[in-house]
Amino acid sequence: MSKKLYRSQNGKMLSGVCGGIAEYFDVDPTIVRLIWVIGSLFLGFGFGGLLAYLVCALVIPAANSGSEDI
Repeated sequence: MSKKLYRSQNGKMLSGVCGGIAEYFDVDPTIVRLIWVIGSLFLGFGFGGLLAYLVCALVIPAANSGSEDI
C-alpha cells in the first residue's frame, strides 16, 4: 500500500499541513514546524514560506477517516 499525504486532523495547529507532513515522514510535528519557521524567517523564504503553506493548505486534502490519519 502506498503512503498518501493528508493534512492532519489530530496534530494540527492551523490547518494541519505540518502535522500531515510529520505523519507522512513519521517524525514529530514540532520538528517540522520548527524547520518551516526557521526556513521562512532565517533562510530568506519569508513570504515564500507563508505562500507555500497556504498553497499546501489548499492543495493537500484533509484526512477524513481514522484509517487515513495515523
